[in-house]
Amino acid sequence: PNTEEEVGRVKSILGHLKPNSLSLIARNATVDVHVKSNDTLRLHTRLKQEHISYHVFITNLQKEIEKQTGYRSSRRRRSASQYDYEVYHSLEEVQYHSMNRTNPDLVDMFSVGKSYEGRPLYVLQVLGKRSRPQKKAVWIDCGVHAREWIGPAFCQWFVKEALSSYKHDSVMRRLLNQLNFYIMPVFNVDGYHFSWTTDRFWRKTRSKNRKFHCRGVDANRNWKVKWCEEGASSHPCDDTYCGPYPESEPEVKAVAKFLRKHKKRVKAYISIHAYAQMLLYPYSYKYATIPNFNCESAAQTAVSALYSAYGVKYRYGPASTTLYVTSGSSIDWAYRNGIPYTFAFELRDTGYFGFLLPESLISPTCTETMRAVKTIATGLLKKCETDSNTFPYI
Repeated sequence: PNTEEEVGRVKSILGHLKPNSLSLIARNATVDVHVKSNDTLRLHTRLKQEHISYHVFITNLQKEIEKQTGYRSSRRRRSASQYDYEVYHSLEEVQYHSMNRTNPDLVDMFSVGKSYEGRPLYVLQVLGKRSRPQKKAVWIDCGVHAREWIGPAFCQWFVKEALSSYKHDSVMRRLLNQLNFYIMPVFNVDGYHFSWTTDRFWRKTRSKNRKFHCRGVDANRNWKVKWCEEGASSHPCDDTYCGPYPESEPEVKAVAKFLRKHKKRVKAYISIHAYAQMLLYPYSYKYATIPNFNCESAAQTAVSALYSAYGVKYRYGPASTTLYVTSGSSIDWAYRNGIPYTFAFELRDTGYFGFLLPESLISPTCTETMRAVKTIATGLLKKCETDSNTFPYI
């Protein structure tokens, strides 16, 4: 919509389809909507009546979903040496593969806690040389929002690349020898599992609410920083529900506890999301720049490195102005808790496939993102060396 009048018309048309997302409809911003098959004719008619231009991206969403999940049930689990990184994997496959690693000398696996439904919250620690006990560390989490399957695919890709290139890639060897990487392949394990078994577009956790039948909390609105203010919902049925209180979700609480415990060593926090092709940094909750901030130049360099792979353009900037205002987000929390480099990636694409990014695009998406993450880590290492391991804290 180009004018406030058009915004109002779009809201009135889509209100009965997706009432809890109406606040995100704004001028000069694309509006994506999923429509049930028996509602499509009525929607076409209304849009034409109101002279609102629109385009159908995917005519049969169910068919596209089944392309990614339909044949999985018959596929045999592969051994660690034959694990296919260019397909999406169920939670069971991800965790089974993580537990059967072929490089125990370079990777440690541990759990930081349990999910609402009792699943372990696994983290992989990629070590490199073990000689330095107090190495600075980088945290990367994926799969905070269940339906963003490219996230867990990237986290697994990162570990694979780190291990396979350690011997011949001098940049990776230096990074692993001088930094610890904590990789959480699936943050929201219950939601991710549910997105495979029941609802491909599920976003939240799976915690139960006493008063409402709706389940789940947005795990990226549940952190203890400006909790449940602008950009988060207090209604349990909304996709951006902030939860009954900060860190109400055991998954958020477990990761926050781990990061608090190791905050003297963890110098970078990276959260992988989709989709929008953006690299975001604080603040999410307000339109304000951070004085003496390292992330802007780091983001610019990372986006250039990403572009060098396939010419894919990413926008970068503060999350509030580049994407939209949110409160209770993990990057704001990490920055507030003394982690100086904090980023959220929004991976491919910009809406054509959206959350249903085809498996054929896993490899190029992960390859280019790898360049960006390595660039951020390399910049962090330089910063560590020039600052004699000290950082500005807020």
